[in-house]
Amino acid sequence: MQRTRPDSAPSRGPSTWTITDGHAGNVRQAQALATALAEPFRAWTLAPRTPWRWFAPRALPGCSNAFGRTFKQAMRTPPSLAIGCGRQAGLATRLLRSRGARAVQILDPRIDTRHWDLVIAPEHDGLRGDNVISMIGSLNPVDDLWLAAGRHAFPDIGALPGPRTTLLVGGASAHARFDDAMYDALLLNVERVARDEGGSVLATTSRRTPTHVAAALRDRLRGVPGLIWTDGADGPNPYAGLLAWADRIVCTADSVNMLSEACATWAPVFVAGHERVEGRPRRFVESLLHTGRVRSFGDDAGRFAITPLRETARVAGEVRQRLVS
Repeated sequence: MQRTRPDSAPSRGPSTWTITDGHAGNVRQAQALATALAEPFRAWTLAPRTPWRWFAPRALPGCSNAFGRTFKQAMRTPPSLAIGCGRQAGLATRLLRSRGARAVQILDPRIDTRHWDLVIAPEHDGLRGDNVISMIGSLNPVDDLWLAAGRHAFPDIGALPGPRTTLLVGGASAHARFDDAMYDALLLNVERVARDEGGSVLATTSRRTPTHVAAALRDRLRGVPGLIWTDGADGPNPYAGLLAWADRIVCTADSVNMLSEACATWAPVFVAGHERVEGRPRRFVESLLHTGRVRSFGDDAGRFAITPLRETARVAGEVRQRLVS
């Protein structure tokens, strides 16, 4: 089934479309790039039908029907620029390119990059080519204005005692072998640091975090000043405020997106569980450790000099130079 989020613009719509499968990480990257390009955009969420979804972004016969009638009709007046993120979106950006749009695909499409004008891929994927833009980590919206907006939206966090330790907890994945012992050690260490310093902990979990770990987080940090957010029952998501008010950030090593956003702040970042991560995410963490942007979370969690990792503006500048201007 095809799903779209309609736009209130005129029938031709904005000159830029973002296209994703609705997964939060893909949406965030596509829209971060469109925003950095200062382009008004229409956001499409597409779920291709079978059999096309099985083979996307490969183009099978009849693939113009893959996303349903609404998108097929919309392709009659394609945008100037189509930005896709994720394998399913890769088929849509190919279709739009064949109709005259310039197509930018974020993440390795796993097929020849010649099907797009530009492909933006993490450096740790090892993808190379004349039309490939490599980046460290992932695209995200975190910059000084975004952080200022986070402080403005959640001023009460700034009143919590410092130093404020923001804790970003992920979960096991195909590349991350997390177990209860790892989580227990992490939470014990975070609690120890907060109590020794008299500071506070700003903690949040991800969709991959096991429910019993979220419960253990609350138990362990009971009595420690701060806040814990796990879902909508805890109120509005304060994620931007957690990053904006952080004096340090402790982040599990499973999520490239989460680490990239943490590293885009002005806070020192400490990574936990990286010895349990394999494959491409492991290469990303090792590159951050090598450059000194992150340190392993252990007994020493003191401040150190950092330069924010902000690839979105650089990548947008290169896209603009190659395609837009």
